[in-house]
Amino acid sequence: MESKKNTKKRTLSIRKIAMAGVLVAVAVAGSLISFPVAGSKCAPVQHMVNICAAVFLGPAWGVGVAFCASIIRNLTGLGSLMAFPGSMVGALCCGLMYRFSKKIIPTCIAEALGTGILGGLAAYPLAKYVMLIQPEGMFIYIVPFLISTVAGSIVAAIVMLILKKNGALTVFKENLE
Repeated sequence: MESKKNTKKRTLSIRKIAMAGVLVAVAVAGSLISFPVAGSKCAPVQHMVNICAAVFLGPAWGVGVAFCASIIRNLTGLGSLMAFPGSMVGALCCGLMYRFSKKIIPTCIAEALGTGILGGLAAYPLAKYVMLIQPEGMFIYIVPFLISTVAGSIVAAIVMLILKKNGALTVFKENLE
């Protein structure tokens, strides 16, 4: 007979998978709100999802959500290969920031800097060697990635702070831990 501990662990895993699935769906649906810049499709909703995943699920799950959303966005034509470095690097950075600080604003800043700067730099070799685009320099993707991620990070900060203020954030997190 299965112990209560194993049942609880399985229930938490199912809840985390369900939350991850919802976040992937939101990111993919949110990709309908995008704008093209320098060979990439900037999707601010992805960055909001990265922050939600960081807070609710942690860095590893956040990277997984970003990866799955990027695959689906590419398969459906809603994204480009640039979705991978931008979203995944940002998800890792904000996930780690939230894990160590437990603060919303630094997490949003980490998303913006991770996606905007590090993701923007990581996009250059992808564009040049995989997509065979000839970017005008290795810093070319930083500005468009920053525009997208700052917009999404601001929305996420507002949503997360409202959830925190009314106590819903604590309830969400308790049900996933």
